[in-house]
Amino acid sequence: MVRRVLVVDDEDTIRGLIVRVLEREGYEASEAANAEQALDLYRENAFPLIVTDIYMGQMTGLDLLQEVKTLDTDAMVIVMTSNASLETATAALRAGAYDYLVKPFDDIHMISAVVNRAIDRFNLAANNRALMDHMKRNAEELERLNAQLTDMANRDPLTGLYNHRFFREALEKEVSRSARHGRVFSLVFVDIDHFKAYNDTYGHLAGDELLKHLARIFETHSRKSTITARYGGEEFVLLVPETDGDGAVALAEKLRRIVEDHPFRGSDSQSLGRITLSMGVATYPAAGEEATILIDHADKALYRSKHNGRNTVSVWTAALV
Repeated sequence: MVRRVLVVDDEDTIRGLIVRVLEREGYEASEAANAEQALDLYRENAFPLIVTDIYMGQMTGLDLLQEVKTLDTDAMVIVMTSNASLETATAALRAGAYDYLVKPFDDIHMISAVVNRAIDRFNLAANNRALMDHMKRNAEELERLNAQLTDMANRDPLTGLYNHRFFREALEKEVSRSARHGRVFSLVFVDIDHFKAYNDTYGHLAGDELLKHLARIFETHSRKSTITARYGGEEFVLLVPETDGDGAVALAEKLRRIVEDHPFRGSDSQSLGRITLSMGVATYPAAGEEATILIDHADKALYRSKHNGRNTVSVWTAALV
């Protein structure tokens, strides 16, 4: 609990009296003989509460109040005035003072009573702010954890790519967006040639490593806007926004060549002497205006690549129907 108070008065007797009363109450009381000195002390180490006389030479208690409030709106200020200057005390309350004391003091216990209320108010406000900050941090942490959980639910646990469910949702959204704005996009279906033979030769752990390595290649060499997903087994799919058929074919060919030239473990034992990909491309809206039709047509293009000897890219055309 904060117990620091700054007492400001140009009369040594009154200032000393207030300091003694507050120290008996357990407060750490500092003192200043004028508003200028008080402001310097406050700037060095802010006080939660200031008890200040109003009339003190060149800089008044009202001036001090205004300066302190510009530094910290939560600071508590109690002003002291005489019976003849209650209007000034009222003006101080309107300017943000917490309360006022009238000199001369009829009861010195009134000093500690008003100070106690002010400090209680300050500590309550500080505790409320701390609680709100704590709740905000908890809410932000919960939001972060929920985002992580959502991302985990959307990811394939082996490769870290998006999973089949997320891809289907993203595809439906992309169809709606492209239809609304008259845009094009493409799907690139990818299948690893003779993956079963690779698994049978080197084992499933090696096959898993190959899948993860290919996933990193697809992500590294595609635009950030591309949604890359594991479609299932050894199949992948790339949803490429704002890309026509020629652009999708160029991307597919780039990925095919990178994989073909990469020295994967055991690639020389594959039927083509290297790890290769068969790929099929379908573009919206030429290849279809519905998600299921686009998937079917991209799959047909992929099948054409396999039928043509693998390690190639095929584009869906009406002749494949």
